[in-house]
Amino acid sequence: MERVFEAINGVFSFIGPLSDFLWEFPTNFVWYSSIPILGNISFAIILLLGSGIFFSFRIGFMQVTYFKKGIRTMTEKRVVETGISPLASFFLSSAMRVGPGNILGVTGAIAAGGPGALFWMWISAFFGMAVAYMEGVLAQIFKEKKDDEFVGGLPFYGRKLLGNKVWIGIFLSVLYILYALCCLPAQGFNVVSSVGRMAEIITGKTIASGSAFYYIVGTIIVILTAAIAFGGIKKVSRWTDMMVPVMAVLYMVVVLLLIILNFTRIPYFFGSVFAGAFKPEAFFGGVFGTVLAQGVKRGLMSNEAGQGTITMSAAAADAKHPCEQGVIASLGVFLDTIVICTLTGFVVVMAHCWTGADAEAWQALDKLPKYTESIAVLTPGTAMNGIVTFLVTLCFCLFAFTCLLGMISFSEIAANRIRKDKICINFVRCIGLFVAGFGILCNIAGLELGNLWAFSDLGNILIVYFNVPIVYVGAKYVFRATRHYKKNDGTPFTSEIIGRNDCTYWDECAKTK
Repeated sequence: MERVFEAINGVFSFIGPLSDFLWEFPTNFVWYSSIPILGNISFAIILLLGSGIFFSFRIGFMQVTYFKKGIRTMTEKRVVETGISPLASFFLSSAMRVGPGNILGVTGAIAAGGPGALFWMWISAFFGMAVAYMEGVLAQIFKEKKDDEFVGGLPFYGRKLLGNKVWIGIFLSVLYILYALCCLPAQGFNVVSSVGRMAEIITGKTIASGSAFYYIVGTIIVILTAAIAFGGIKKVSRWTDMMVPVMAVLYMVVVLLLIILNFTRIPYFFGSVFAGAFKPEAFFGGVFGTVLAQGVKRGLMSNEAGQGTITMSAAAADAKHPCEQGVIASLGVFLDTIVICTLTGFVVVMAHCWTGADAEAWQALDKLPKYTESIAVLTPGTAMNGIVTFLVTLCFCLFAFTCLLGMISFSEIAANRIRKDKICINFVRCIGLFVAGFGILCNIAGLELGNLWAFSDLGNILIVYFNVPIVYVGAKYVFRATRHYKKNDGTPFTSEIIGRNDCTYWDECAKTK
């Protein structure tokens, strides 16, 4: 078994360097890196931040002006006959957004780039809300009805915007499914490892990775995931409706308690974040590029704005207007990064373990132990530390499990662009379960396939390079839909509003009113 894992790890040894190259391009060329300030900023960051700034101005900063309306729309009671409610869609998207990256990504970003990375994470999230709005509106405009569900997202709007060619829809569907398959092993690994860690905290004993306990837990996780995933989008959304509020509120309460207990360190937190982001030597040296890159890169991996990977949930909603769901999609980025990632940042920065005599030992730890070590610094006693660590590990487990469900479900929606029959859909579900199970086996074998985990970084940047240009192609339709939404004159949304004739679902809705 170990030889098999090592062989797979060796096959994918090129993934890490390739991912780093694409994220850092063209800063890895001397001619570009020699340019003052700009030479520290990669094309990926320019593309993501630049697009967010551009779209924010074009839509009139709706992530701010329509923030309250988005919350009212999301929480209003409505009868849904097809698809899921806007609130269920928000929870489903949050199941993907609010994942282990909210802990691991933030901790890793601060460890590599310092507290200043958190500031740039906020900036990328603020403008990322505009990109999420654009994606959400496109997903709604070009969604399709399938029985009592809606299907849509990147493979659907990508096909319509690029000449309605079948192969484009298939290519984008396969791209997303491959992206999900690359990320699923890590989620399976994270779920089973966090359950093991909770068991160790309760029993006070170390549980061997190859023990019967892990085999039983791994089997239960696979069976539970299959039972939920094979129930379709509506069943998955019912589970995420329950789990997302619980894990989000529990995590916020626990971290807020830590902040209150250490309120004297709050000034240090803000001082470190802003000083790390704006000190002169950061701007005129290579440090600025590292801080900015870590903030934007980890912010993206957490909230996924610009990837098109959350658009499936936006399309699944029974919205009254495409822009309605776009605003709700932007709220998902706010919850993920501005709220939850910031709370993680408070813990890591306030503990400031990267300074002092134990700094080298802290840097040598993996990302999750880095975070739990930071918790230990902020908790006043052994009992309190054990309780807080257990609750945070429980949240981490739920983060990973909801991500696992979301990736399999979104892969199912993407597969509808290839074939809508049950054989194709069930095949995609089975592959997702198998790959997640592979991640669980890695944990049982006591192995971490670092090169395979690097696929998530590669998948993130590849989808960005495909999705963002497609969003620009469809931007004029989003702007027209936005003008109609802001007008609020009671006229129904149709293809004619945006100058097309292929928004089939919306045209049929208008006829029945």
